[in-house]
Amino acid sequence: MRWRWFITGLIFSLPFLALGQTSDDVDRRKAALEQELVKVEAEIAVQEGLIAIKQKEAATLERDRQLLNSQIAKAKLVIRAHELEIERLGGDINKKAGTIADLTKRLVKLTESLAELLRQRRDLEDHSLVEIMLAKTSLADFFREADNYQYLEDSIHQLFAETRTVKAETETAKSDLEERRLAELNAKKQIEEERRRVERLEAEKKQLLAITKNQQAAYRKVLTERERRKVEIKSALFRLRGSDAITFGEALDHANFVAGKTGVRPAFLMAVITQESNLGANVGTCNRPGDPPAKQWPQILKPTRDREPFLRITRALSLDPGIVPLSCPQAGGWGGAMGPAQFIPSTWELYQTKIVALTGNQPPNPWTPRDAFAASGIYLSELGAAARTWTAERTAALKYYAGSNWNLAKNGFYGNEVMEIAAGYQELIDTLQNS
Repeated sequence: MRWRWFITGLIFSLPFLALGQTSDDVDRRKAALEQELVKVEAEIAVQEGLIAIKQKEAATLERDRQLLNSQIAKAKLVIRAHELEIERLGGDINKKAGTIADLTKRLVKLTESLAELLRQRRDLEDHSLVEIMLAKTSLADFFREADNYQYLEDSIHQLFAETRTVKAETETAKSDLEERRLAELNAKKQIEEERRRVERLEAEKKQLLAITKNQQAAYRKVLTERERRKVEIKSALFRLRGSDAITFGEALDHANFVAGKTGVRPAFLMAVITQESNLGANVGTCNRPGDPPAKQWPQILKPTRDREPFLRITRALSLDPGIVPLSCPQAGGWGGAMGPAQFIPSTWELYQTKIVALTGNQPPNPWTPRDAFAASGIYLSELGAAARTWTAERTAALKYYAGSNWNLAKNGFYGNEVMEIAAGYQELIDTLQNS
């Protein structure tokens, strides 16, 4: 029975790990955090209601003060909500990290035990059946050894199954941990944004508090400056790649329209379009009137992928294929991306039906802002941007730019710059909406 004792010892010497258990203190703290979060969210809803009421009222000094107070209160409550979420996530992250550590230790033990059992089986298999039979003094000894060998086989299969189970549990735990870490990062980014919003609102409040009831001229000056700022924002040029520039207000109208259809945040969509235009300014354009043959569409489009789609697109739009702007090749690759959204012809054809369904423009034109915004919005939504979290938007931007190579460190600049641009646009949009 020596084999049975050896195998049984290997299996039952593995540590039994109580996974997923937490202390009473941790559970109580988590419950308290969740209760407080419910209260904070209810208070946020109250402030949102007050803001909606005040925004419908005519502008007066007192109304503006009350509106700012509610907006500041809401922003501070949002910060508190995210702080609670971070604290709750912190406990989950610590527990999950501990679970992964325990699972990893268990997996190592299982692997070591499995290796030892396989070694023992190999030692047995090095002797032939005849050798084993001749070495035994009786038939009973032979069958006992054979029985031990079968027990060894069964134990190996058992350990294989348990190893696969623990490995799957480890991968699930790691995935859960990554989700919690991303949620924590999103909460931190939201806190940063809300704190900037509080600073802006506090500055406006300070300005209004300096005005007394008898200083109506001073208040009118504030209103005039506010309207001037709005007009300035709306009329600012929004530069597009491969298309004429439009105003910020027009760009926001396009982005709001697309957001209503796709869920992609307007500031983020505008940031991606801007980033594409900025890159276009850096690398130049091709296929313009007067460009040399090397920069014209027959040379810069990939023959087997984009030439025929490009001709179909321009023919449907009654455009001269020799004068519409296209992107130039980069890093030894092919060029030919079209308009503000920078879709290559073959990809544009894949999205044409979706663009038509969203805008109603038939055929869609990659060089017009509305269709370009729609194309970008649809694609970004498919890439996960409709979740509207910082990590979801940054990841979508990187995939928009680099495809399957989105996670390479060298491409990180694109996502970071898009999110910085989006933050700036969001402040401008808030200025237009929050008064």
